[in-house]
Amino acid sequence: MTTDERIQELCRFIETHRDQTHTLESLSARAALSPFHLQRRFKAATGVTPKQYAEACRMRQLKASLRSAGDVTEAVYAAGFGSSSRVYERADTRLGMTPRQYRRGGEAVEITYASAETAVGWMMMGATDRGLCFVQFADDAQALLDLLRREYPAAVLTPMAQPPHPDFVRWLENLQAHLAGTQPALELPLDIQATAFQMRVWSYLQSIPYGEVASYGEVAAALGAPSASRAVARACASNRVALVIPCHRVIRGTGEMGGYRWGIARKRTMLDRERAARAR
Repeated sequence: MTTDERIQELCRFIETHRDQTHTLESLSARAALSPFHLQRRFKAATGVTPKQYAEACRMRQLKASLRSAGDVTEAVYAAGFGSSSRVYERADTRLGMTPRQYRRGGEAVEITYASAETAVGWMMMGATDRGLCFVQFADDAQALLDLLRREYPAAVLTPMAQPPHPDFVRWLENLQAHLAGTQPALELPLDIQATAFQMRVWSYLQSIPYGEVASYGEVAAALGAPSASRAVARACASNRVALVIPCHRVIRGTGEMGGYRWGIARKRTMLDRERAARAR
């Protein structure tokens, strides 16, 4: 068994035993790797450490359980957490909001938003005080606001104040500069929710160089799951923060554009502009 296959098997083991505590030593023994090499190779393959991966698996199950469980406590234990306090300690970094807020569609979470016309149509940026939670495109500003309301039906949505907060201005300017081709790299804070697999896919997408593309199959293979091309496509389709997580850089193995939730024409234009800017 290759090292990549061992890492893949270890991911499946962690996912199916999320209610157990896994030390780096026990996992390294299972994978027949030293703790140092396991930590390094696991993060290279998944973008996170084994401990972070285990927590992401529990949070994924928690988010699913919160939609159907009778109460939050029941969902917490069903997801493999030993206590509700552990969930709330991690809520800001994994859910972006507390479990009750997430279950209720972002209740009491304040999202500031702003729209702007770009070279590929109207774009809206939505952000909490922790980072971007919404970057999407549409044909007009009202359609974008409707999308934001559907995404966070119980959140408090507030237009960008005047004068706007400097961070929000900088984030919007960076997005516009990126689309214009004058700022290839985007390193903006995010406040989003993700399953463990989505986290792996999205982290990899952020490593695809500006102006280049990868196929769904290539992304799946790079993650150690060569048969997961469709799962990669679903992860791309679930992206709520365009540009920052550049799902437009993933195409079909045939060279065709493939899907894009904001329109194939927009995807093609964005790639053409990136390639032109890179050539300059």
